[in-house]
Amino acid sequence: MLSLSEQDQATPVSRTAPENPIILIPARLAATRLPGKPLADIAGTPMIVHVWRRAVAAEVGPVFVACGDRAIADAVESAGGRAVMTDPHHPTGSDRIHEAIGRVDPRSRHDAVVNVQGDLPLLDPAAVRIAVAGLADPETDIATLAAIIEDEAALADTSVNKVVAGFTDPTRPARALYFSKAVVPWGPGPHYEHIGLYAYRREALERFVGLPRGVLEQREHLEQLRALEAGMRISVSLIDPVRLGVQVDTPADLARARHLAASSSYSAPSRHSRESGNPGGRVRSPDPCSGQRQALDPRFRGSNERRRQLEPGQ
Repeated sequence: MLSLSEQDQATPVSRTAPENPIILIPARLAATRLPGKPLADIAGTPMIVHVWRRAVAAEVGPVFVACGDRAIADAVESAGGRAVMTDPHHPTGSDRIHEAIGRVDPRSRHDAVVNVQGDLPLLDPAAVRIAVAGLADPETDIATLAAIIEDEAALADTSVNKVVAGFTDPTRPARALYFSKAVVPWGPGPHYEHIGLYAYRREALERFVGLPRGVLEQREHLEQLRALEAGMRISVSLIDPVRLGVQVDTPADLARARHLAASSSYSAPSRHSRESGNPGGRVRSPDPCSGQRQALDPRFRGSNERRRQLEPGQ
């Protein structure tokens, strides 16, 4: 058992805001509910290419797709992107991006690693910038995102992961206290869906993947609990659900993504976006929190209702 004194002696994370992030998108063809989903066609383009384009449009640093299969790499490279092959048998996306960062940046020039899920084809690039901005807090090891749950069915759905955090000011990040598939916390008040996009300090990622699986992690089947159990600090920023688009896990999700991609509500990033436009990989936004404030503008309230209105067949 790790004593408090041993915890205090743990190597602290960097106390400065990251200056040179890199974005990694883990992707593999094997998936229980939707095999081959990275190559699923959405508006004539493989899903993984949509995700790559949106990550590039975030303009926070260079973007690589960490591939478990050659076919994914071929699709990304054909679109002009950069891919790195990784072990196809990694158990988690965190393990995959850890291998990838060691391959593409062995000298540790990049001080933050952003894990963008490969099944977010309609992700607003501003959401990536908001996650990175969460690392401005010197106490934060990992930054992530959440959205208010306004749909009672989603609240009860165990496939919707919840995060417990006390937002005294919803325009600023709060500390994550717990993650669960259950409805938590108890009592009246808002509940938050966790959005699995992570920004790690480089040394925090190294520490995280080296930790043993936590007791609560294994019980809830949520790997982020490993970090909390080890005393790492995760900050959460609220965004409007519309910025997420749709996370594609099932055939129904894929149908909805195709419907949304074909609508005028979601505009694709410019096809002329190129990583060479940000060669140093530096964060170029003069105010990294500006997107955070916009995300929680009162005009965006009721966004879950807007999202339901865009369901196929409605």
